[in-house]
Amino acid sequence: MRDMLYIGGQWTEGSQGKTLAIVDPATEETIHRVTAGGPEDVDRAVAAARAAFPAWSSLPGTGRAAYLQAIADGLRARRAELARLSSRVNGKPLAEAEVDMEDAAATFAYYAGLARQLDSRQDTPVPLPNPAYRATVRREPVGVVALITPWNFPMVTAAWKVAPALAAGCTAILKPSEVTAPVELELGALAEAAGLPAGVLNIVPGAGAEVGAPLGTHPGVAKVSFTGSNAVGEQIMAAAARGTKRVALELGGKSAILVFADTDLDRAAELVASGIFTNCGQMCSATGRLLVEEAAMLPLLERLVAIARSMRVGPASDPETQMGPLTTAAQHRKVLDAIGRGRDDGARLVVGGGRPEGLDRGYFVQPTIFTDVPPESALWREEIFGPVLCVRPFRTEDEAVAMTNDSDFGLVATVVTADAARAERVAAALEVGLVWINSPQAVFVENSWGGFKRSGIGRELGPWGMDAFLEVKHVVRLE
Repeated sequence: MRDMLYIGGQWTEGSQGKTLAIVDPATEETIHRVTAGGPEDVDRAVAAARAAFPAWSSLPGTGRAAYLQAIADGLRARRAELARLSSRVNGKPLAEAEVDMEDAAATFAYYAGLARQLDSRQDTPVPLPNPAYRATVRREPVGVVALITPWNFPMVTAAWKVAPALAAGCTAILKPSEVTAPVELELGALAEAAGLPAGVLNIVPGAGAEVGAPLGTHPGVAKVSFTGSNAVGEQIMAAAARGTKRVALELGGKSAILVFADTDLDRAAELVASGIFTNCGQMCSATGRLLVEEAAMLPLLERLVAIARSMRVGPASDPETQMGPLTTAAQHRKVLDAIGRGRDDGARLVVGGGRPEGLDRGYFVQPTIFTDVPPESALWREEIFGPVLCVRPFRTEDEAVAMTNDSDFGLVATVVTADAARAERVAAALEVGLVWINSPQAVFVENSWGGFKRSGIGRELGPWGMDAFLEVKHVVRLE
């Protein structure tokens, strides 16, 4: 595992002489330490990115594409190794980590393709009503960008930000979560192997107060793109306002899965379980609210309880593991506290609710299901970020839609029904950024990612992801 900062194309020590402990969440043991960055390191990284910006931004899109494709190829070549690293520091089963690495590689390859197309989008004509004038439009990179990522999807979230930013012609400082920093530091090694010019990508792990906050207020940073909690996102937004920085925020969710009684309940149970128990529920898209038509409530619940009781919970090193530990001690406490508050609020615990038997160490929590959850309770309304499913029945389609939309968040939703017309009606009525119909949470780089309401500002992935790092410039000429 790498343990140094990556600034200006060089591996370097931090200015503070501090390190960050990397903990195996399955054992609670420190397995590595990485250099902790600080404000002076942020200054160095911004300076390196600013120095690299003129040459990188003026490089044709086809030239930038070659570097992005090389990073994608490098990721695929090292997929197994990087998946093992991610699995160990995050805790997720190896199979999930392998999917993550392929997703990251696909993201770099996709934006290599969009970078190649960018040249043809320059100086495109704009129709005007007055023939005496001629106008064209250009799309130019916003400048130096700060990219701040969480710990739940190592390498994936970084790829979602780094690849479109570089494709657009921006130079970047990546601040990965200090919890899973060794994974993103390998992105520096991949950039080196690809021959990426020095300063185009800089990687500075560190605490939020020491790295994230200075990035958010740095006068040399034009835009901040953040994925994480609402509390921190709002702090970043407030800090960025002082310099009128551009901001993109991918924040929390409290998403719903709606199951109608006309569907195959065995299939529905699989979709519900994967939507909340994948990655131990540590997904902003986790469908932790199950709204099920009253007639199907009991048979679906029976199936879900059976799945929860049969799931193999354990360390990622065990190939039989289906759900690993939560990633941090703090998250473990938060989830157990949420379960306790749910009980206090009168929700009925059906299964789970504590540490699995025989797993006395590690940040493990049983797959947990509550029914009779009061709609005003924190368990129903607030993001838990753990394997906790809350179930409520509905009687009509309109009631299901109203219950789903009665939320501060609007990231994703899943609709499960055999009625195609109903599925389309419900999808159109839901106040969310993405709807799956009779589908697991399949995420494609070609689609957009982002939500309504408090789930964030802006969109990632697809062409929208690269456009978010581009400014629009019109040139009008009097002929």
